[in-house]
Amino acid sequence: MKMNNGMLKEGLSIISQCKQETGDIWQAHFGAAAIAGHFFVKDNELTGNLAQLVISQVKSMIESQCTDRKQFDPIGEWEMEKAEHNILQSLDKTIDRLHWVGHNVIYGAISILALRDLKESGAVSGVGLSGIADLILSFENSIPGRSWIGFSASEVKRIEMTKEDGLPKIENANDLSHFVLEELAQFPIIYRAESHHDLIGHMITFSHALNILFDAGHVSLFNRGLQPLLKLVKALRGSRDVKIGDAIKIFSPVDHLPLQKAVRSEWLPTECGYWTKDHSRNRWDFGHIFKFPFSFYDHGRRVGRVKDQSMENFRYIINQ
Repeated sequence: MKMNNGMLKEGLSIISQCKQETGDIWQAHFGAAAIAGHFFVKDNELTGNLAQLVISQVKSMIESQCTDRKQFDPIGEWEMEKAEHNILQSLDKTIDRLHWVGHNVIYGAISILALRDLKESGAVSGVGLSGIADLILSFENSIPGRSWIGFSASEVKRIEMTKEDGLPKIENANDLSHFVLEELAQFPIIYRAESHHDLIGHMITFSHALNILFDAGHVSLFNRGLQPLLKLVKALRGSRDVKIGDAIKIFSPVDHLPLQKAVRSEWLPTECGYWTKDHSRNRWDFGHIFKFPFSFYDHGRRVGRVKDQSMENFRYIINQ
């Protein structure tokens, strides 16, 4: 279906205003989710009722979770290249280390994707977007993440990749998508925990963000971002064989033992049933109900055919 630019503008506005309005980095989740919702519909060529259900969920999320946002008013053309340049400068200063499971890269890449789409469509601009670059820069010196199985945040920082890890050579976006979907397929059980299902979801979105940078021609940033992503992957590999009841260490302010197996989603995001659920009761999982599907299906298009086990495990990531 033909998409208007409303969700892109709303998303960019929310990301840009996040730090100034909240003093934190997390409200931007909903802006990234709005942009993800737009591209999930567009890239997967959704039409009819299914497309309208996704768009309706995005609008409901924004109205509910971002009530104090300033409107992205079309007041004239703005320098798209300058906005992207500023974002890239901030990424240049933060991309070499793992910060909050890759959100600096996720916010930056999805903003660039939205900016380029607006530019191609000839859309006019709105409020200033300098806040996006400032938001990304604020990740400097932040922790890798707050929830891990078997590792403390400081231990994650010290993770080094070795030959014994058996990592494939990743030279481009397609290589990375193959790798990430294969990693997803390797989990015999997925737990409902920020340190597990949520972290696996961010492996999917962080890697997708790197692919967006690759597609945009920023190959050096793509290559530099692989190392922090692989730290996250290696930490997750340590949780593959965790069984219910195992004596394990969890470093998290929100996860507690015993871990509970995640519930399988009956519906996939390409089916209406996924979008007719009341996602508002869980705050749209902080926007992940849009972000995880957008990234997963983008990886899928790059590999051609998604393995059954990758798709099956994805169902445990998205059920809220």
